[in-house]
Amino acid sequence: MRPLPFLCALFCLLGTSGAADRPNILVILADDQGYGDVGAYNPASKIPTPHLDKLAAEGLRFTDGHTTSGVCTPSRYSLLTGRYHWRTRLQSGVLGGWSPPLIAPGRLTVAGMLKAQGYRTACFGKWHLGMAWPTQEGTTAKAGDAIDPAPGVVGRFDYTQPIKDGPLDHGFDTYFGISASLDMPPFAWIQDRRTTELPTATKKWLRSGPAGPKFEAIDVLPTLTDKVCAYVSAHAADAKAGRPFFAYVPLPAPHTPIVPTAEWQGKSGLNAYADFVRQVDAEVGRILATLEREGLARDTLVIFTADNGCSPAADIDELIAKAHRPSGPLRGHKADLFEGGHRVPFIVRWPAAVKPGVADQLVSQVDFLATFAAVTGATLPANAGEDSVSFLPVLRDVATPSPRTHLVSQSINGSFAYREGNWKLALCRGSGGWSAPKPGSAEEAKLPEFQLYDLAQDLGETRNLLAGEPERAAKMRAALEALVARGRSTPGPDQANDAPILLVKKVNTPGAKAKAKGKAIDTDK
Repeated sequence: MRPLPFLCALFCLLGTSGAADRPNILVILADDQGYGDVGAYNPASKIPTPHLDKLAAEGLRFTDGHTTSGVCTPSRYSLLTGRYHWRTRLQSGVLGGWSPPLIAPGRLTVAGMLKAQGYRTACFGKWHLGMAWPTQEGTTAKAGDAIDPAPGVVGRFDYTQPIKDGPLDHGFDTYFGISASLDMPPFAWIQDRRTTELPTATKKWLRSGPAGPKFEAIDVLPTLTDKVCAYVSAHAADAKAGRPFFAYVPLPAPHTPIVPTAEWQGKSGLNAYADFVRQVDAEVGRILATLEREGLARDTLVIFTADNGCSPAADIDELIAKAHRPSGPLRGHKADLFEGGHRVPFIVRWPAAVKPGVADQLVSQVDFLATFAAVTGATLPANAGEDSVSFLPVLRDVATPSPRTHLVSQSINGSFAYREGNWKLALCRGSGGWSAPKPGSAEEAKLPEFQLYDLAQDLGETRNLLAGEPERAAKMRAALEALVARGRSTPGPDQANDAPILLVKKVNTPGAKAKAKGKAIDTDK
């Protein structure tokens, strides 16, 4: 018989190994927080972010981490599904609070994959991927993809009935949050499938609409933090015993309405947006402190990132005048195809398995599905995670070359960019978004049709090298066309896109609907 000390040591080793191989996973997604709004990414930042800086010091800070879009809904779709959002019907813009679901029934998500691996799964925060709201006629309304539905639609919703095709139908065991952005009605808390109170009032935060009588925008961020902390504490014992949890926390801040609580108002000395960023940092600190208090920090894989760059609603000019640059060294901001639109803070901390450091490898939020599958030993089916690449090898060894060799990005108007190594080809003349040169502007019309940048030498995208590198640009465009046509960008059998895809668009006037230039790539089967 083995001596007792040997058995104790063996059991301890097995327990440690199991925890490291099946960590709790916590993804915190800030809303409209710029690359330069985290001190660890911007030494010149004027906004203190001590909790995020500490997280970065204890984890792996990726300097080349990306969303797939310059705006909210598309990046969230890609994050949860491991599939580029532009393969769906949503090839420009965002959804609204009453929009129908974007994630198709049966589509594997991060939550669904982890649930199949024995994880508890929870979402707290801003969903913004559409839901099937019930109507008084007993059907589910199709409010359209617009932020503001057609007149007469809003009054048809029946808030006494359960909501269909929401987070619980896409892999989550529990949900608490809001349907879309905090400035998009309905203004009401949703617990699992129902609003917590009937939206019988009318309130306005930029937009006006039905609201719960007790719902106040200023309370949303701290309330969500309370819910996350309570969830972590409630399941700490089970997590230690071998049933880990996945918590997806898409915060509604510092997106508009910019509503820091009284404790944080004026604390930055800059403006309300900077105050709100400080509060986001503090709320993240509360969540991290809960992990520490419950003894879960070592065996929890924490990711902090953002859904896109800083919004002009932050009053970027005012911040720059006060020596703070929300995009840091990057050009552009939210909505843009420039790096400031989609290059975001991307911090990974997992003390049991990941050494602290800085990683310059190219990574994307679309890679979460493949990465978490690799972490937990799951095998993805051929029709899931079509664009997802695991960056687990980089987490294990920061010297490992990036498994991701290319990346597709998109702006709010549906313009495309293709990244290959350090080279970036933008299939538009200007920003494709909200910064100059804006789509349809006289300034944009004077520029070359496309843009080509060497980000290794020109991170600020100031020198368009298209004229001197026509062959490189042609090869990159051909590579983009190929991965669009295949329905996937990873090895495996070809898949179908949900709609024809227009790679090159022409916008005649600001705000006009994009028109196709050339033939659409149609792989809808």
